[in-house]
Amino acid sequence: MDMASLPLANRVAGAPAIAEWHLLAAHAAEPNPFYHPAILVPALRHLEGAADVRIIEARNKDGALTGLMPVVPKAHHARYRVQNSTNWMHGQCFFGAPLMQAGAEAQAWSEILAVLDAAGWAGHFLHFDGLDADGPVATALERLCATQGRGCKRIASHERAMLRSSLDADAYWETHVRAKKRKEIRRLINRLAELGHVTHRRLANEDDASQWAEDFIALEGAGWKGAEGTALGNARETRAFFRDAIANAAQDGLLDMLRIDVDAAPIAMLVNFRLGRGAFSYKIAFDEKFARFSPGILIEIDNMRAALADSSLDWSDSCAAPNHPMIDGIWAERRRIVQYRVALKGRGLQRLTRRAAFAGIGIVEDSISSMKGRRP
Repeated sequence: MDMASLPLANRVAGAPAIAEWHLLAAHAAEPNPFYHPAILVPALRHLEGAADVRIIEARNKDGALTGLMPVVPKAHHARYRVQNSTNWMHGQCFFGAPLMQAGAEAQAWSEILAVLDAAGWAGHFLHFDGLDADGPVATALERLCATQGRGCKRIASHERAMLRSSLDADAYWETHVRAKKRKEIRRLINRLAELGHVTHRRLANEDDASQWAEDFIALEGAGWKGAEGTALGNARETRAFFRDAIANAAQDGLLDMLRIDVDAAPIAMLVNFRLGRGAFSYKIAFDEKFARFSPGILIEIDNMRAALADSSLDWSDSCAAPNHPMIDGIWAERRRIVQYRVALKGRGLQRLTRRAAFAGIGIVEDSISSMKGRRP
């Protein structure tokens, strides 16, 4: 897995050596497997939009890599035709925090923003998505912008389900799930057992991760996502990305997969990516012929129990949409995800133009919000 072997390497600025990239990811202030080379490199190889991505590095005075962020120039920002740059969050990426060495977040942000300030392709501002509002990366960004007199505005936020608890699985289940729902789940488990031999498995070292990946592709493709054309296996690009990401993640210790089988055939599968002491739920699929047994809920319960029993994990991020009807009823904690618009600096006319664009969009958005607030 060598960055230099990428077909798009000439379009990716400042790509670091894989070894130092791995080291940064392992010691990042906020773990983000989606920007780990195991997953980001396959994205750069296979996914739409990768040809325009720039990898921005931050290095300290000794030359050590302290930050890494993939960015892409955009011609539009929301409804506005104004050039900008954004952190690259493709359709298979559910967290946007750049990799930054713990304790060096301010220095890393300073270097990254300086690169964007000097880049003509960067547009008028940086639009940043997918940050933890309470995490050290967002905190360092806000503090640095205040110190530099640089505009920095939170423009959107939402909450999504998270699992973070010192309770064991049984206590968590009893505390956070209604008795009526617990009873219904027990009934479904008993009914499912009447159909055949049910096994609940977690990927182990002796298991073939590539075969589990193929099983997942087949399971997801047989359901409504396959019918709508949105399953991983429907497109050559996403299928290739998934296979490479699973293989790399298994090799680098990031992969966690669970499955429920009936008579050795999968009826539900779930993929997590792990990094540091955190985990991110990436994909879930289930056999719709078993829908009356709620296999999606059953495997999420397996996932919850496995996570809470794992002493190497402190938390799991659901990566789910806000107000998700299923996971919100099982995981009680929440993670607040935010977007920012960050002003870029420059010289001469560029500096004035960037300042005007940043201020102008803010004025327009504030006016629209004010008008909506006055409507009866």
